[in-house]
Amino acid sequence: MSTQQDLRERRRTRLRFQLRRKSGGRPRLSVFRSGKNIYAQVIDDAAGVTLASASTLDKSLREGGKTGADIAAASAVGKLVAERAVAAGVSLVVFDRGSYLYHGRVKALAEAAREGGLSF
Repeated sequence: MSTQQDLRERRRTRLRFQLRRKSGGRPRLSVFRSGKNIYAQVIDDAAGVTLASASTLDKSLREGGKTGADIAAASAVGKLVAERAVAAGVSLVVFDRGSYLYHGRVKALAEAAREGGLSF
């Protein structure tokens, strides 16, 4: 019998395989969410480097004193990572939601990244 962690790893691996096939060499906007924070990175898998990143642990986002585990914080992270990616010269990405459903904080981050100038 598979544990929840095993199933999550299988979903993440399956999604990454599909993204690699369809990406066409575009960088990947990867999302990780924990119980307290949410993190986003724009990764160039061909070169193996992170082009831009943002999280609720960034000083500019922590100043409000709010928690990182809500939709408003996820939206702020999405806007910030999009701003940093555009500054790095990236506008086309592939969205990697990991093993998470496209719902709630993950969806809010994706929509804010689109508003910030990223296309996926």
